[in-house]
Amino acid sequence: MRFGLVLSEAFTGLRRNASMVVSIVLVTFVSLTFVGAAMLMQMQIVKMRDFWVDRAQVGIYLCSSVSDTPTCTGGAATQDQIDQVKAELDGPALSPFIKNYRFETNQDAYQSALQQLGSGYQGILSADQFNATYWINLNDQTQSDVIAEAFSGKAGVEQVKDQMQYLEPLFSALTIAIYVAVGIAALMLVAAVLLIATTIRLSAFARRREIGIMRLVGASNRFIQTPFVLEGVFAALIGSALASVAVWAGVRFGIGDYLTSRVSFVTTWVGAGDIAIVIPVLIVIGVVLAAVSAGFAIRRWLRA
Repeated sequence: MRFGLVLSEAFTGLRRNASMVVSIVLVTFVSLTFVGAAMLMQMQIVKMRDFWVDRAQVGIYLCSSVSDTPTCTGGAATQDQIDQVKAELDGPALSPFIKNYRFETNQDAYQSALQQLGSGYQGILSADQFNATYWINLNDQTQSDVIAEAFSGKAGVEQVKDQMQYLEPLFSALTIAIYVAVGIAALMLVAAVLLIATTIRLSAFARRREIGIMRLVGASNRFIQTPFVLEGVFAALIGSALASVAVWAGVRFGIGDYLTSRVSFVTTWVGAGDIAIVIPVLIVIGVVLAAVSAGFAIRRWLRA
């Protein structure tokens, strides 16, 4: 096969269908940008979840003077009740689940609140209104139910809370955003495939006499088919490259220069390593879809 002639035919087709080629490039660019964004969002969720799961704690809130749950009818937790909770945490039943824990007195909680709210609340709030709390880090955060079952309803314990409960709505919202991005990307990819197929059919129709002559002189189907496939691949490759640049710019400037300095509670962001995974995937998706759709589009002109 004469590759120079094949490439010449492919570029001739691209020039003849310049407007359609631009459409393919734009649709491929937009669709693959959504694909890349969805991939990066999923990677970001995994990073955030891993970070917070490793640091999230289970809090055993002991009764304070203002607690009104049935387990706090006697007022603030007594020292005996505090010691009983500690003994259970150190006991053989729970210790295998616990990585470490610390005890925060109500006075410590009171001082922390004043630091956050300001000293003006010193005359309004008092230490006995705050819960003494055991903060527990688990070996496996998904086993927080073990702690809840052990201490919920226990005298002197107001409630047991897993900090991951506060983050689950955020993760759920981000997951929904991923589904939306994937849905839009899928629709755009379908549009790109149909547009590529239409472009190749129009190009083949415009050169139907040339195709007929090549068949008469004995040209193989592969020789006839390859220029048309290359037309779609070249256009999709340009769109994939633009999508890769857009994804890189979004991470470099949108995350690196903007979000990292404004969203302090997230300390692990997607970066260069993640881009190095996403960009090859985008290029492969664009090239493969273009090659397959162009190959099927030209088949009718190769039938005997």
